[in-house]
Amino acid sequence: MRREFSAGGVLVRRLSSGWHVAAIRPGGKDVWALPKGLVAAGERPAETAAREVTEETGVEGRLVEKLGDVRYVYTWKGERVFKVVSFYLFRYRRGRLGDIPPELAHEVDDARWLRLDEAPRLLAYRGEREMAERAQKLLVEEAV
Repeated sequence: MRREFSAGGVLVRRLSSGWHVAAIRPGGKDVWALPKGLVAAGERPAETAAREVTEETGVEGRLVEKLGDVRYVYTWKGERVFKVVSFYLFRYRRGRLGDIPPELAHEVDDARWLRLDEAPRLLAYRGEREMAERAQKLLVEEAV
């Protein structure tokens, strides 16, 4: 079975109405998801997550900590693939949501700040919903 390793980010920002998370609608899909992508050769997963967050949202974040891994199996062109996605918590540093470089704009149809407490209901994928819940718990318990 082929294996893939990706990394993604839960980028949070405190706004007047509370904590929000940067979410994307991947190109051609009608779902909300977290930014993520394949770990490049020679790249550490945390670096991949930071790069993907910036490329897919237009926003830069400061790494806080690793939230956890999501593991699943999917089928691509008849081949089963075991995938691990490592997710990291980031705090907003700078940038404007949606300022995506033109060469990458085809990957993302939309980017929005979702209320973090609503993200577990709005994100399409179970593992990503769990990561949003972990981020919320950390922010409440530890005042990150």
